[in-house]
Amino acid sequence: MKLALLAAATTALIAGGAFASSHREAPGITKTPKVDNTDVYLFRSYESGRSGYVTILANFQPVESAYGGPNYYLMDPKARYEIHVDNNGDALSDLTFRFTFTNTTRNIAIPVGGEQVAVPFSNVGPFDSSKDPTLNVVETYKVETIRHGVKGWAKNLRTGEHTFIKPFDNIGTKSIAEYGAYADKYISRIGIAGCAGEGRVFVGQRKEGFAVNLGEIFDLIHTNPVGPVDGERNVLANANITTIALEMPIACLRKDSPIIGAWSTASLPDAAGTMKQVSRLSGPLVNEVVIGLPDKDRFNASQPKDDAQFAKYVTNPTLPAVIQILFPGVVAPTTFPRTDLVAAFLTGVPGLNKPDNVKPAEMMRLNTSIAPKSASQQKSLGVLAGDIAGFPNGRRPGDDVVDIELRVAMGALCHLKLGLCSPANAPVGNQPITDGAPISSADFDNKFPYLTTPIPGAVGPMSSTLGSR
Repeated sequence: MKLALLAAATTALIAGGAFASSHREAPGITKTPKVDNTDVYLFRSYESGRSGYVTILANFQPVESAYGGPNYYLMDPKARYEIHVDNNGDALSDLTFRFTFTNTTRNIAIPVGGEQVAVPFSNVGPFDSSKDPTLNVVETYKVETIRHGVKGWAKNLRTGEHTFIKPFDNIGTKSIAEYGAYADKYISRIGIAGCAGEGRVFVGQRKEGFAVNLGEIFDLIHTNPVGPVDGERNVLANANITTIALEMPIACLRKDSPIIGAWSTASLPDAAGTMKQVSRLSGPLVNEVVIGLPDKDRFNASQPKDDAQFAKYVTNPTLPAVIQILFPGVVAPTTFPRTDLVAAFLTGVPGLNKPDNVKPAEMMRLNTSIAPKSASQQKSLGVLAGDIAGFPNGRRPGDDVVDIELRVAMGALCHLKLGLCSPANAPVGNQPITDGAPISSADFDNKFPYLTTPIPGAVGPMSSTLGSR
């Protein structure tokens, strides 16, 4: 019986893409990687002079290879990519930012044997601007805002138009000599109707910011779950990602309460042309290690207001049971329902980021009244380490969400004396569960968009000498 339970639970764990944040987290989304939402970050900006702002990052297109040419990682022009903000706790979007993309091919042709023939490449020479004639593909986007049903177009405050430019991916140093400087040109000032002040927006390739020991975790957690927090390899360290980054004044996002919730979605047209949501994400790992395999695609297509249908996965979670089966010495909580996980995933933690009159729903929640910490002051275990400006109060790039969520699943919130657990839970949750892949604020930039310059496809000296590199 025990072996049968172990096999069934482990199969569900692996099939769900355990610990890969939301990289390929459900069967359906594996077919459309361009709309696979992999991570969401929500935090008070900690760049110098920007503490009055909130930054939201939504990542798409998992595990981008730096040498992913010749077509690279354009966004899907048929899709809608959306960031939603709930500012009154009712599990409905009060402000939506909708990103849509246009890909323009210049169809560069060169003379070959008396014929003009279109080239098969994204560029035919070095470039450092979208205006350079050597760049064959230019990607632009617009941002539509929806506030309680009222729609409007965000304005590019530099050009006065409604169009923004997405820098091309980091092909390599011969094509783009200084990628950081090139991409920074497309950090744009953005104006939103009905919002006093201005924000910033950037969409482009970044170095993958998620850290996880994927290979060994997939292999029945083939590592020491109470080993050193930096004893394993982050296998995503050599991957890139595509980031939608938005920074807005706090006053533009919040209402009466300082607590806001956020999540991201992506939608595609069905056969009849009707837009259907195919991806949804806020808290990391939820669809991987919380939602059961039969409901993963349903969760991706659902809205937070309807999350009662998934409640059993939170109140009676399988992940702690799987961990205890694999490692009998690691004791899981035994009192149900798991009210501590309801707080962590569905309502926010009382006294920290739980809105008044909240409707339980899975989303990232941030208390905007809590001051941000500079990068040097941040603790990677966030609230569990006494840093209440970190996860699960929002999420910063340097928060070790894998270790935090492993520990929370095993009862760590019960030890913070927040009134979330019955006494029966008290003896468990203090074990230092870890996947062993290290991460910290030092791995990221201290300025918008925080995720660092993507890895180039090739690095080396430029030369015109035949056969040289």
